Amino acid sequence: MANDPDAKRLLWFVFAGSRGGLNRLRIISKIRDKPHNTNQLAKELGLDYKAIQHHIRVLEKNNMLSKVGERYNVTYFISTFLTVNIESFEEIRRELDKSK
Repeated sequence: MANDPDAKRLLWFVFAGSRGGLNRLRIISKIRDKPHNTNQLAKELGLDYKAIQHHIRVLEKNNMLSKVGERYNVTYFISTFLTVNIESFEEIRRELDKSK
């Protein structure tokens, strides 16, 4: 399933083909290092809490994140789908870093 072309297309859309993709990329990078909650992400990335909530919803909808806990006690982790396709994610991240 690694290097699945459909997965790669979805990753390109979520991180490069839509508005806010770079912030979603930053969120995933932080969560890969260590699981975070919404408030921690907002503080560490210097983004508005509501903006983080929006990006989290987009990432969850596209199966990039999984969560543990409920309501105010939610911690986010990268999903199994993203873990399996991490090579494609890294390739996209490198391409976007080059284009800055």
